Amino acid sequence: MDVARAPGRGGDAGQQREAYLAGSLNWRTGELILTEGEPGQGRNTALFLTHLDDLRRRLRRYRVIHVICDNAKPHQAKRVREYLAAHKGRVVVHYLPTYAPQTNPIERVWWHLHEEITRNHRAKNMEQLLDLVFEWLARGSRFAIETSIYDQPAA
Repeated sequence: MDVARAPGRGGDAGQQREAYLAGSLNWRTGELILTEGEPGQGRNTALFLTHLDDLRRRLRRYRVIHVICDNAKPHQAKRVREYLAAHKGRVVVHYLPTYAPQTNPIERVWWHLHEEITRNHRAKNMEQLLDLVFEWLARGSRFAIETSIYDQPAA
């Protein structure tokens, strides 16, 4: 699980606003499961815990949900350890090596989203930008698991 940032303009002229999405990629189906952060909520433990709850609801048929995520502080907070203890055996978190985004397939989804939508957008406000983001995500409701961070040679 990781979080993408959608920078945009909102409120006073020239001020940046940010919206955060938490997402998990089902490695079997390529389905992207998203949790949208509350307005003003950053990349924090509360967003991660909300996402874990969303995963439990969406993946009810699975006895055990394995979540692979980076070593960001929100993923390792005391509240997360308490949550995992309360749902022992139902949600299991596996941490990737530090500074190894290439080992996490969802990082490729965030990279493509940033390259194709958020980097050079023409949205007038955050709501328009989020509409573009969710339209893009809906078009690719299934994402192939990319096994390499580098383009494959054509020949």
